[in-house]
Amino acid sequence: MERDKKRGLFQKIGDTSIVPISTKIVIIVSVLLLISNFATNYLTISLVRRETMEMNSRLLSRELKEIYINAGNQYQIFLFSGNKQEVTDFIARAAEKSMAHPGSWAVGVFPSGELLFKTAGATTERLLDKKLLGEIVEAKKNGIDEGSRFFDTPNGEYFGVYKYHEDWGVFLIRADLMADLMRESNKVFKRIVIIIVALTVVFMTVSFFALLRILRFVQVISRSLYDMQQKQELTLIDMKEAPADDITYLGVSFNSLASSINNLLGIFRKFASRDVVNKAYRDRTVNLEGEQRELTVLFTDIRSFTNMTETLGNDIIDLLNLHYNSAIRIIHNKGGIVGSIIGDALLAVYGADEEITKQNKSLAALLSAWDLQDAASELRNGMLESRKVIESSRSLTPREEEVFKAVMLAIGVGIDGGTVFYGTIGSNERMTNTVIGDNVNSASRIEGLTRVYQLPVIVSEYVKNEIEGQTDRFRFFEIDTVQVKGKTKGKKVFFPLVLDRSGDKEIVEWESFEKALFHYYDGNWDAARAGFNSLTIPVAEVFKQRVERREVPEGWNGIWTMTNK
Repeated sequence: MERDKKRGLFQKIGDTSIVPISTKIVIIVSVLLLISNFATNYLTISLVRRETMEMNSRLLSRELKEIYINAGNQYQIFLFSGNKQEVTDFIARAAEKSMAHPGSWAVGVFPSGELLFKTAGATTERLLDKKLLGEIVEAKKNGIDEGSRFFDTPNGEYFGVYKYHEDWGVFLIRADLMADLMRESNKVFKRIVIIIVALTVVFMTVSFFALLRILRFVQVISRSLYDMQQKQELTLIDMKEAPADDITYLGVSFNSLASSINNLLGIFRKFASRDVVNKAYRDRTVNLEGEQRELTVLFTDIRSFTNMTETLGNDIIDLLNLHYNSAIRIIHNKGGIVGSIIGDALLAVYGADEEITKQNKSLAALLSAWDLQDAASELRNGMLESRKVIESSRSLTPREEEVFKAVMLAIGVGIDGGTVFYGTIGSNERMTNTVIGDNVNSASRIEGLTRVYQLPVIVSEYVKNEIEGQTDRFRFFEIDTVQVKGKTKGKKVFFPLVLDRSGDKEIVEWESFEKALFHYYDGNWDAARAGFNSLTIPVAEVFKQRVERREVPEGWNGIWTMTNK
């Protein structure tokens, strides 16, 4: 899984950006606020502009009325003086006095387009286009001799009012440039926009920090989930000091669910092997599948278990749990996987999960074997200490004698390895993890030989070859070549002597045993008998019985055939 990366306020998982919900809320609310404010103020400005236009229309109409009255008076003067230029100039000057904007103007225009007069703002002789003038003239013919119009000039768009003057025979027009009329409202609109943006920024900032405070436990939950995803494990979210709201309920509900899942996962771990648990957690599924793997298999069994069961009754369960509590921990600590537990027997495999087994799989199995023997020895010593405590005050009853003999737990360990089938078998309703192959059966048979040769641990040649050269802690001595039941070929078995626990005398005896064993293989039983008789190690007793007062069998090949499992 690609590592999570944090960049500012955003969390990145791989190439996917995770945006905090508080940021999303602030952005959405701010955008909606901006849209709402701008829409509201646009409508307000539009209404204001409409009112402004109506007000300007009334003002222009009033000014036009004054121009109309003045033009009528000047017409009477014109009739008296006959000086047209003087009276028209007076009309223009009088009209200019009431104009507030530089782009304002007034004209008197004949239906032909010729001007009677014009103010300073009217820069051309023919300000009105022929189409618009034609519409005014046409309206006059239909009895409409006054009104308002929008019209274009070379200087821009104008809004004006007009009225036909019967005496002069002209249309009196009073107009203002639209840009002048809207300038003030545009200034107001710009100010409003600036205020809206400023207030929105302030609102976003305050809202962001307020939401961060309100939704702070959303971030706590999110960060915890990111960590869980990265570590691939469920943990509880720290909800201390969280307020009583829906977010806290969400976190507490998740903790409750996580506790239930962890509880189930803990139970699952106890009933399934560690590699199956890891695969289920990593891949979210366990399928019916398997493959050929090269593994090392350890098999251990409790000796005289039938007698122990008969003596202890139901108390045998407590003894088994004491033993397995130590045994399973030892196997797991060495990177092994407990394949199955069948009564007093336990099967473990090494090398099945490379993430667990970090060392030589056969060496890990052998180290486990001797640790298992140490654990059994500690259990026996504990029982002996308890016996001494009782015997310090009284003698044991016959029943107590039986019980103490029964609890003197001793185990044998056999180890083999090679290519086996390892995987999950069964059905979609019930499945189990298993290991199948000759080497699995062989490990069980080799464990059975520990009773025959009175040795705590016996390994195959495969195990010996994989360990030799990897450590100087062990020395392997050949014990025998055995043809186990159901097989047609012999198999060499070895005793792994722990050198740092053995004295020189024991090492010398084992070296002497190997020499006698080679005579035994060669059929020179007289030399073998002499060699075995000089030894005190328990395994020599087996060969003393084989060669005592016996001749070498016809067709001897050095292989001893097991007659039972």
